[in-house]
Amino acid sequence: MKKLMNEKVVIVTGAGAIAEGWSNGRAAAVLYAREGARVLAVDRNAQSAEETCAMIREEGGECEVFSGDVSDSGDMRRMVQATIDHFGRLDVLHNNVGIAETGGPVEASEESWNRLVAVNQTSLFLTCKYALPVMERQGHGVIVNIASIAAERWLGFPYVGYSATKAAAIALTQNIAVQYAAKGIRANCVSPGFMETPMVRTSLTSAYGGDTDAMLEKRHAQCPMGFMGDAWDVAHAALFLASDNARYITGTNLIVDGGLTLKCA
Repeated sequence: MKKLMNEKVVIVTGAGAIAEGWSNGRAAAVLYAREGARVLAVDRNAQSAEETCAMIREEGGECEVFSGDVSDSGDMRRMVQATIDHFGRLDVLHNNVGIAETGGPVEASEESWNRLVAVNQTSLFLTCKYALPVMERQGHGVIVNIASIAAERWLGFPYVGYSATKAAAIALTQNIAVQYAAKGIRANCVSPGFMETPMVRTSLTSAYGGDTDAMLEKRHAQCPMGFMGDAWDVAHAALFLASDNARYITGTNLIVDGGLTLKCA
């Protein structure tokens, strides 16, 4: 059986993991490779990206590493060029990098707001800025941006910077989808709901009173299906959107949340 991403070249930003376990980016990179893609694993933490790359190579996949800051224009220009140098083209840009910080407009610092905008929002602008001309010259390409249901829903505590930047990710994706549709380029979002990932455990425990186990239990209980999703649920959704099976889908926001956004409370 032909693999979904056979010989396609995929950039995955945030392909490392902030702590032990399967992050969204690491799972996506590994899954793309399992489906035949040649992957550029990108992360600011080179060691973590190397760990992801080693997993892919151990399974017989093809992967290279690029260490860079997604909010730095020069790094992102070099990232796209490194992809061309290694693989000769670019078929899929998977923008996974994101950070979560809590607080409303009064509680959150300006530094927090600016950090969230740079990492969650400006990074998408920069990666697309340099990837799109390559895809346009090829006459094809796919962009998958990881957003969040926080763009549309109150999730139990003030989350203004994160929510605003994830809403911007959806709007940016829709703009690109329309502008580049006739040029053979598709752009879509995946919006995860409550996921059990290293970032959630690391960045959100304090918002739940500092007890990680209590936080996880509460978040599981809030999901209509009775459990949170994980990085593989997000990765499989992204794989579908990146594949030719989604050839007529662009500008959409695929919600992966076990029904959470359908609840009133």
